[in-house]
Amino acid sequence: MLTDLDQGALDELADELRASGGEVLVATALDLTDAESVRSFAEGVDARFGSLDVLLNIAGISVWGTIDRLEEEHWRRLIDVNLMGPVHVLSSFLPAMIDAGRGGHIVNVSSAAGIFGLPWHAAYSASKFGLRGVSEVLRFDLRHHGIGVSLVCPGAVATPLVQGLEVVGVDRSAPSIQKVEQQFLRHAISPAEAAEAIVSGLVRRRYWVYTSRDIRIGHYAQRWCPPAYALVMRALNRKLTRALAQAQKEAAR
Repeated sequence: MLTDLDQGALDELADELRASGGEVLVATALDLTDAESVRSFAEGVDARFGSLDVLLNIAGISVWGTIDRLEEEHWRRLIDVNLMGPVHVLSSFLPAMIDAGRGGHIVNVSSAAGIFGLPWHAAYSASKFGLRGVSEVLRFDLRHHGIGVSLVCPGAVATPLVQGLEVVGVDRSAPSIQKVEQQFLRHAISPAEAAEAIVSGLVRRRYWVYTSRDIRIGHYAQRWCPPAYALVMRALNRKLTRALAQAQKEAAR
């Protein structure tokens, strides 16, 4: 059962899955920020098919920017989509899963920005740390219902989200910014690799799910060697600060 904002993209995916032998029961466009629409969708699914066994919260958007450039609407949009969207889904689908008494599993996709203090990620991290907090509580609240929780923290993944990324107050076409983006993409894994890691974590009922080794190593360093973690974060911040300064010089020419 699939939802997305774009019905056309959903239809294409549904056709692809069916052609490969998969069964798609529902492929309906939905705005996850609309709590009533999500609730109505969940009621329809439950009436037709019964409660879910596995629920995956994957949808999200990304906006980067320094604190002096971010505006209130950026913060609100990120919180609405990345945090309240999953909250609406969980609130709408979980009660039926609990009542069914069959157990199940929840997968919440946070981000490396839900672990690390990455540069320019204040608003985005607020939403992803929030989802991490929700997951941490549900990990224990749902245990006696036999419902497991996985928290996925991807690093760089080469999805359309990267191409559509908004960096507030920064000209992304500037050569210095383009260079940073290319370096980011060189470390990016494919969506298929990320999906494989998520499914593996789900099947093994792991809580922490990393889609790439660098995020796993970084998380270990943050917990067990805080000075090394701080050095890396400072280095990343200096790198982006220099790139921003260079981009401003390029724009002034």
